[in-house]
Amino acid sequence: MAGARPAARKKPGQEVSAPRLSGVVLADLVDEAAPEFVRGGKYDGVRYSRAVADGLDLTGADFAECEFQGASFNDAQLRGAGFRDCTLHELYAPVFRAARSTWRDVELHNPRLGSAELYESGWQSVRIDGGKLDFLNLRGAKLTDVLITGCIINELDLGSATAARVALKDCTIGTLDVTGARLQDFDLRGTDFRGISGLGSVAGLVVDDYQLALLAPLLAAHLGIIVL
Repeated sequence: MAGARPAARKKPGQEVSAPRLSGVVLADLVDEAAPEFVRGGKYDGVRYSRAVADGLDLTGADFAECEFQGASFNDAQLRGAGFRDCTLHELYAPVFRAARSTWRDVELHNPRLGSAELYESGWQSVRIDGGKLDFLNLRGAKLTDVLITGCIINELDLGSATAARVALKDCTIGTLDVTGARLQDFDLRGTDFRGISGLGSVAGLVVDDYQLALLAPLLAAHLGIIVL
């Protein structure tokens, strides 16, 4: 969706609930130069610099109050893992496998992910700032209080997901699939996208006038409306 975008107008009586984010405050971290990550491991209060966990089985691992200054998790198995009160800078993984993982009070800065398998995961108070994700699979996920800014997402799959107070600002999305999703205050204003699948599930989506005009032909086709 290219071209000049007119300023969005607030409609009388309409209010959109913004994401409620808890800031991540990390103090007294222990520096770990050569981490040894293991399946089901517990990691608390650690700062990692350029950590490499490629190909490791980290099923059920738990990270609390940790800071990652550059991290590679390519093809690591993070199924059921948990990240709480963590910041991750420049997370890198052409294949990121973290199905059914839990993310609470987490900030990701400039991630670079190819196929990100995060289906049936739980996100609460999560911020993504910048970066690029080729395919973000959040099918069946539960998202509450999520803010994504300045990010490029080629394909965002929210099929059957539940999302409340989610905002994408100044992002670029190739295709967005919301088939079967339950959305509440899902704010796309200021984000460009090429297409949306699952138009029967767009209730709760927040768009501006410009975006609505571009969606109109898709909505008409979905409803069987003939425009002559």
